[in-house]
Amino acid sequence: QVQLQESGGGLVQAGGSRRLSCTASGSNFAYAAMAWYRQAPGKQRELVAGITSGFKSNYADAVKGRFTISRDNTNNAVDLQMNNLKPEDTAVYYCSGTYPGFREYWGQGTQVTVSS
Repeated sequence: QVQLQESGGGLVQAGGSRRLSCTASGSNFAYAAMAWYRQAPGKQRELVAGITSGFKSNYADAVKGRFTISRDNTNNAVDLQMNNLKPEDTAVYYCSGTYPGFREYWGQGTQVTVSS
């Protein structure tokens, strides 16, 4: 059984930076496609960034050039570096992993609040 644990959320001023981390328990992390999603109040959950097992990354248009996703297979971790944060980035951020066999797992989420 895989468990994903996010950390790093909090309050940050507009223009600031924040780094989110997600640590996975269990095996086969290196074979998983990992992603960060977010959900703002009253809105649907949306993909922020993803990274494949082959280290290919993709980003939502809204965060391109500001956010960077990375993974460390040695430590079973995937990070999201967020720079030049905007109030509209305020949301609960979720870590997600799609493991071999299309098994999908989610973390409990971490709140990021960007003040203007």
